[in-house]
Amino acid sequence: MDPKPQDRPAPRTLPQVLCPESPRYFPWARPAQLVLRSLHIAAMALVLGAIPFGADFHTLRLPILLTVASGVLLFAIDLARDAAILFQGSGVAVLVKLALLGLGALQPRHRLPWYLAATLVASVGSHMPGAWRHFSFLQWRVVKHPD
Repeated sequence: MDPKPQDRPAPRTLPQVLCPESPRYFPWARPAQLVLRSLHIAAMALVLGAIPFGADFHTLRLPILLTVASGVLLFAIDLARDAAILFQGSGVAVLVKLALLGLGALQPRHRLPWYLAATLVASVGSHMPGAWRHFSFLQWRVVKHPD
């Protein structure tokens, strides 16, 4: 016997799937983020530290790839938990950082200032108060979620 239509949960819309009422919990996320963030900072330091000494892409290929891969994985974990982060202070900081890095990639002769600016934005984004980090630009209020 088929269940009655009222027994079935209503289909969820794409925004409901991407932005749940409270972030998804993954027990492996915190340790994975710790390892990835440490790798990201170390690899990024190698890239940023070598640029003033004239290091080219081929010399920095491995640190660049490690920086990009760890950054993508960190952002993917945050997005998997709750894509609404894109509209909150911490997600906006990541998007601004990515824009600055893109400008550095488009202007290789001037990449050091762009990459330094991206590093400053990343630092502020990582250490800003919770009220800024969880401020939703869509709802225009602080959305409190446990980290």
